[in-house]
Amino acid sequence: MTTEFKRAVLPEELKRLIAFDHRVFSKADWFTKSDWEHYESYWMIVNGVTVGCCGFEHHVDFQDAQERENPPLRASLYISTTGILPRFQGKGFGRLLKSWQIAYARHHGFTRIVTNHRASNRQMIELNRKFGFRIIRRRKTIYYEDPEEPTVVMEMKLLK
Repeated sequence: MTTEFKRAVLPEELKRLIAFDHRVFSKADWFTKSDWEHYESYWMIVNGVTVGCCGFEHHVDFQDAQERENPPLRASLYISTTGILPRFQGKGFGRLLKSWQIAYARHHGFTRIVTNHRASNRQMIELNRKFGFRIIRRRKTIYYEDPEEPTVVMEMKLLK
């Protein structure tokens, strides 16, 4: 199996990122065009087929899903999205992508990774736990546009 992580080229791949987002997530969780323009995004390509995608924001802390800008925090990497196409889910690609995200953070000198998820996204929460992430807070406020869904914020501290 040949696996490649390739940075998405903007603006050329903006429509492709949006289409990917729509295939993986529910409408309430779709990023806007400006969100994708803001994040540093990467494709996960396995044997020449795009299987997953992720997005990062460097040197920030995640605070609240309703705020459009996260506060600066040196050496903190915010993983804004992690997605695997539905037909590839449950086959270990999420673990592979998470491993790469952590390696990326270490390689670029980050000492902390933060991410957030719907409280109902048990698979992602458990995957993060397996890699050493811990829940640092649960926000009883809404998860993006869903008034019934709390947010779980997780972090992983990396050793230098």
